[in-house]
Amino acid sequence: MRLDQHLLYYLLKYISIIIFPAVVSAWGTTAADKKNVLFIVSDDLTSRLGCYGDPIVRSPNIDRLAAKGVRFERAYCQYPLCNPSRASFMTGRRPTTTDVTENRTHFREALPEVITIPQLFQNNGYFVARAGKIFHYGVPGQIGTSGFDDPPSWQEVANPIGRDKLLEDRITNFTPQFNLGIALGFLEDEGEDSEQTDGMVASEAIRLMEENADRPFFIAAGFFRPHVPSVATSKYFDLYDFDDVQLPPTPPTNRPFVPAAATDYFAPNYGLDSDKLRTFTRAYLATISFMDAQVGRLLDALDRLNLADKTIVVFLSDHGWLLGEHGGQWQKRSLFEESARVPLVIYNPDAEGNGVTCLRTVELVDLFPTLAELCDLPSPDGLEGASLAPLLDNPERSWSKPAITEVVRREDRSIKEGINGRSVRTERYRYTEWDRGEKGVELYDHHSDPNEWYNLASNPEYTATIQRLKRLFP
Repeated sequence: MRLDQHLLYYLLKYISIIIFPAVVSAWGTTAADKKNVLFIVSDDLTSRLGCYGDPIVRSPNIDRLAAKGVRFERAYCQYPLCNPSRASFMTGRRPTTTDVTENRTHFREALPEVITIPQLFQNNGYFVARAGKIFHYGVPGQIGTSGFDDPPSWQEVANPIGRDKLLEDRITNFTPQFNLGIALGFLEDEGEDSEQTDGMVASEAIRLMEENADRPFFIAAGFFRPHVPSVATSKYFDLYDFDDVQLPPTPPTNRPFVPAAATDYFAPNYGLDSDKLRTFTRAYLATISFMDAQVGRLLDALDRLNLADKTIVVFLSDHGWLLGEHGGQWQKRSLFEESARVPLVIYNPDAEGNGVTCLRTVELVDLFPTLAELCDLPSPDGLEGASLAPLLDNPERSWSKPAITEVVRREDRSIKEGINGRSVRTERYRYTEWDRGEKGVELYDHHSDPNEWYNLASNPEYTATIQRLKRLFP
């Protein structure tokens, strides 16, 4: 052999004996160490759960997830409506960027090339699938279809349809002036959990985990409950005695002025008597417990498949929901705490802060960068949140980032224009302004007024506080 051939021979031999096995080993270790993600989204769930201190709500499965993960006490959506909120946290962009402020516009109209959370995982070798509602569905009208989904985000989808959809003619509607998707409607149904759409969603998600347990996955389970109409089987209604279900306290009559834009266009409590309101509330709570049972099935499946120690579990609601607070306000599209605040629990098996409650203000838009960091994936450009990974390791660490929620209030929901509201939440204050303050402002001190009854915006003692909070808007 010539000298150069000898050198080439030994170089190739060195690569094959030493370098190549090391690279293969590194690749194998990386693949083996990849974490799965189980992404669980509840629909229209206010923060009424046992782990959030509710005295009567039965939510043992979400509670056990919170006990082993990090529960965020002050987590907020970016828009209190299904489509805008989901478009925001699934793209990691705020509604001002997605240009989605109602349920008819798809985020790809403004962002045709945006990378969603599941797309990021697809692009990095994960199996990616969903069961149920992750992007927007019209509920109950689009149950059983892909709704307002985003096909590029998924490799496989499941759109089950259960008794709750098929038996709509049996639903009691206390507000017949509204369609079932925004009505105070309910049904105490017969049969088994497995016959309800959410029971089927859980079964499909479990199937997806079983079939892909040997490779990294991102599986999303989107439950429809407790979105109205509130449908669940009798055993969940039986958990709640009517006498234990009470309406929230009424604000004092002499409280400071609250702008008209802050409240709904409808009569307080829709003009219904307290017995009907409590009956509906009992049904709403029953559907929380029904949805919680399906979450328990998912967690049990992770344990059975020996995946719990390598799977990040995220549980959230797309936004909150009012149940008569603030003098008879119901549902969403509000910037009050009960509408903007969401339950959020994250379990990362490797986190050092597991089992601790985090009191920092966080946003759903933070989920995208969080999951990218936890799974060691490259974050796409343009994300507008911040990774919560540091808070998962130390929930009590210093954190000054506020939470921003916005909404457009429209008396006629068929049009896009309306009164623009935006709200900033810190650990102590909520500051809200309507049409940049021209239609009113609000300031609430949660240290002394957790019910947001006393608007301090006109008090000159808080002028400097308001100016400081205004500067926090992006």
